[in-house]
Amino acid sequence: MVTLAVLLIVAVVGVIYFWTDFYVTGGVQIVKEDWYLKFERAFLPADIWMSACALAGAIGLLTGQTYGLLFSLLAGSSMIFLALMDITFNIQNGFYRLVPTSSQMKLALFSNIAFLGLGIAVIVCLGPRLALV
Repeated sequence: MVTLAVLLIVAVVGVIYFWTDFYVTGGVQIVKEDWYLKFERAFLPADIWMSACALAGAIGLLTGQTYGLLFSLLAGSSMIFLALMDITFNIQNGFYRLVPTSSQMKLALFSNIAFLGLGIAVIVCLGPRLALV
């Protein structure tokens, strides 16, 4: 439980880093095209929701509160959804072929895998605990 809580907090820090960089320097932006920037900006409200759930879940898990289970599962599901949306977009636009030469795409690939994996791990590890609540 502690490991999942820490990973949820790390995910929140990663999201904060991404959006701060996105709006301050633009260094994480894969391309500077308007269509791409509009798509990315559409993720901000959903990322805030996922991050709020992840933070609440992590705090709840670390303090032994039952709300930790609920919010962690909400965060895990949100992570899977967001990762799949991003993965689908990246495939449709051929962005993964840029991985060898683009640090932005290396970060995107890492975050896609990390969020998908963490979301699945949260559900697999914590889902069975629902029966105990």
